[in-house]
Amino acid sequence: MSVYNNNNNPNDFPLYLFYQGKNYEAYKFFGVHSAKKGRSKVYIFRVWAPNAVSVSVVGDFNNWDRKRNPMSMIAEGIWEAEIPKLKQYDAYKFSIEARDGRILMKADPYAAHFETRPGTASKIYESSYEWQDSRWFENKNSVSIYKSPVNIYEVHLGSWKNYGEDKFLDYVTFAKEIIPYLKKMSYTHVEFMPLTEYPYDGSWGYQVTGYFAPTSRYGTPDDLRKMIDMFHDAGIGVIFDWVPAHFPKDEAGLYEFDGSCCYEYSDDRKKEHKAWGTRVFDFGRAEVCSFLISSANYWFDEFHIDGLRVDAVASMLYLDYDRREGEWAANIYGGNENLEAVEFLKHLNEAVFRKHPDALMIAEESTAWPLVTKPTDIGGLGFNFKWNMGWMNDMLSYMSLDPIYRAFNHDKLTFSFFYAFSENYILPISHDEVVHGKCSMINKMPGNYEQKFASYRAFLAYMMAHPGKKLLFMGQEFAQMSEWNYKAQLDWNLLNFDAHKTMQKFSEKLNKFYMENPPLWQDDDSWNGFGWISNDDYKQSIISFRRIDDNDEEIITVCNFVPVERKNYRIGVPYKGRYKLVFNTDAVEFGGSGVTEKTFKSDSVPMHGHDNSITMTLAPLSVIYLRYVPAKKREPRQKTEIVTAVPKKTAAKSKMPASETAVKTRTTAKKKSSAK
Repeated sequence: MSVYNNNNNPNDFPLYLFYQGKNYEAYKFFGVHSAKKGRSKVYIFRVWAPNAVSVSVVGDFNNWDRKRNPMSMIAEGIWEAEIPKLKQYDAYKFSIEARDGRILMKADPYAAHFETRPGTASKIYESSYEWQDSRWFENKNSVSIYKSPVNIYEVHLGSWKNYGEDKFLDYVTFAKEIIPYLKKMSYTHVEFMPLTEYPYDGSWGYQVTGYFAPTSRYGTPDDLRKMIDMFHDAGIGVIFDWVPAHFPKDEAGLYEFDGSCCYEYSDDRKKEHKAWGTRVFDFGRAEVCSFLISSANYWFDEFHIDGLRVDAVASMLYLDYDRREGEWAANIYGGNENLEAVEFLKHLNEAVFRKHPDALMIAEESTAWPLVTKPTDIGGLGFNFKWNMGWMNDMLSYMSLDPIYRAFNHDKLTFSFFYAFSENYILPISHDEVVHGKCSMINKMPGNYEQKFASYRAFLAYMMAHPGKKLLFMGQEFAQMSEWNYKAQLDWNLLNFDAHKTMQKFSEKLNKFYMENPPLWQDDDSWNGFGWISNDDYKQSIISFRRIDDNDEEIITVCNFVPVERKNYRIGVPYKGRYKLVFNTDAVEFGGSGVTEKTFKSDSVPMHGHDNSITMTLAPLSVIYLRYVPAKKREPRQKTEIVTAVPKKTAAKSKMPASETAVKTRTTAKKKSSAK
């Protein structure tokens, strides 16, 4: 069969792009859409099922009888049906006859809405929402994200707060609850674990069946639109986790969609992630690329999100990812790189940024793959941010050590600074670090109860001063003791205890300090914004460094990672004068001792490459921020005249004005007085 049925078909161009892998709005063609036919309204269904023998639309409206509404093939692998008298929320599926005779009941890959699990049917849904966030985009487009503070709060919508297992806050109620909290805590963005429809709660959303449908667990698609509008009205950006790497083997999903490997690879050495029990998208198939890139654009176009965090990029890039010898095949150059996935990711980012130049495209990439956040025209993958998984692994390992062993692992503390500007990084403490026996953040810290909290405060302040944007998973801001459990809400009752209430207050003030101080975020991607003072005091587990903004304002950070007080500790400083303590993790208000001085005056003692230095007391397990206080320039003293000092007759005889005569007379008198 030829690809197209006639030469003037309005479907020709979108289908041509679809087959080229360049239809970035395929959701406008596929799925179900209403149209006027005379005075009537009809619904047009379209689906890609290239190896199907026949396809029908089945649903509530025809008693799920595949004989009632058969589809016709309008182009190669593209099926269409037109059905009148349908309505919003009608449930439907595609009944697909495979070549082996099986009848498969499949959800619509492009569906905008789904039944709430355990139901798996798609639902007709057309949005009537009117957006109110134009001001948000005007303001956002006026500043560079690279030169802005970014402090992300990662959240699982179903377990931030709920009414018990399987009793969730809906999208709008969630927004009403969390927005005042995010503003109080000075978070700039909220990042959601996947909200694309998924069948199994235990996958946390990472095994997707609806790439164009918000999960119905929390409401309708327009409820989600309203939620995002509310975030934007509050000045908070919205990031979604998005999963183009793999999909589950659920019967109603993309798995062997038309009875054959349709969306997934057919090669046994590429098509499955056995550890995850999922199938891998065929990144070399143009129709699959159109599907995935359209999904990415859909969330920007239709839901006004601000960014996508692209999950499991490393699993896409490597043919041998989680595969043993003999389970994978090398590429044409003999390497382990999945060249098709590399091209897909480049294509994805080019397409998104072409339509949405202000988008955040964030790679969760856990290896040393080069140029992840560099432009595609110089060989990069084209993302604009990347999670710094190396920093995260090193620091969590370091902080988990008994402090007596930290001296022998000093490189874990310092190594990340040396590659901090090789990519545009986000420093993540995500959900993955507080589940599956990894402990909550507070329980990773060694020592007694007080030392755990001191260590954790020090870690967060170190993280905030380290180059890179920031991300923290919900609950860690008040030191949740237990691991994250997706079935239960956070342990908010901990805020009845002083240590956790104080920890939340600490996080609030630290976040606010970050927001108000450009040296901590204005030059995150350049050596211009960073300078070492000392990185080699491994014996005492102390480091010190400078963060500098575009106006040469700076914050000096000094970190002590052992439970030992250091008196008269000296570091070099760049300027002569006074340095003021502006933030202290050991402050009494945070549960610390408050032993550190408030101001430090420099001495002319060269150290660390500087002509001047200061000494200080460093509290155990603490981080301090210092700010240089320039000496105020003294204005010349104004000389006060005494009118009676010089008679008018004297002034008249003089060749100078009366005021100058007075000054000279007074000066002369002073000299005579001194002579006596």
